[in-house]
Amino acid sequence: MSIITISRRPFSRGGEIAEKVARELGYECVAREVLFDAAKRFDVPDADILRAIHDAPSFSDHFHYGRERYVAFFQAALLGVLQRDDIVYHGLAGHFFIQGVSHGLKVRIITGMAERVSVLTQRENISAKNAERLIKREDNDRRKWSRHLYGIDTWDPSLYDIVLNIAELTVDEAVEIICHAVGMERFRTTPESAGRMDDLVAGARVKVALIQIRPDVEVQVENGLVIVTAKTRGSRDAELAKEIMKAARSIPGVEDVRVDFGHVVRHYD
Repeated sequence: MSIITISRRPFSRGGEIAEKVARELGYECVAREVLFDAAKRFDVPDADILRAIHDAPSFSDHFHYGRERYVAFFQAALLGVLQRDDIVYHGLAGHFFIQGVSHGLKVRIITGMAERVSVLTQRENISAKNAERLIKREDNDRRKWSRHLYGIDTWDPSLYDIVLNIAELTVDEAVEIICHAVGMERFRTTPESAGRMDDLVAGARVKVALIQIRPDVEVQVENGLVIVTAKTRGSRDAELAKEIMKAARSIPGVEDVRVDFGHVVRHYD
């Protein structure tokens, strides 16, 4: 049992590869439906979530937490799906959210600009010049998004277990490589890796629960212990900590909660 995330530059045939891998392995293949599930679950417009996880950050995002709120909704929905295992996910952000999960095979698909332009011109019936302009803008938005939210460059090959250049490989060859890799022992689910996944799911759900209380909090979960980091408010720290702990403890999988103000961990009962 494993998770496969397939990240790709736009118009690089990643969706086609993902679907073929899923059929070959008998896995479930998921993509944009996760976004619609998040929108339905949290009662927000799916267009708002799409903009939050797709568009480059704007100046206003540094002062309002709308983007972080929608990303938290999407992350909670996606991790809940990936927790089921035997999943191929192709779409935005999957590789970000399962860092540290050893049974997650993170794949990056790349190809040359000429191939991508060809795919887009055929799909949208536009000129090669317009296609290249749109592709470059899309690439730029995705890189800005990852750097803004996570300080990570989505083009960094160290984020992935495998990088496949389909300018040099056929789609079927890429599928064969992925299927072979995921069959290796190191990508099989273990009690430890399943526990890590459980912690990530719990952490994402805690973040959603806290987003209205303090949108700037950071949440980490280790073996059921939730550590919430927030900027100190001085006289309101004790009151705020109790509010945070009450919300966090309502989430399944949370065994204990600690609140960290200014790197000083305080455990309020």
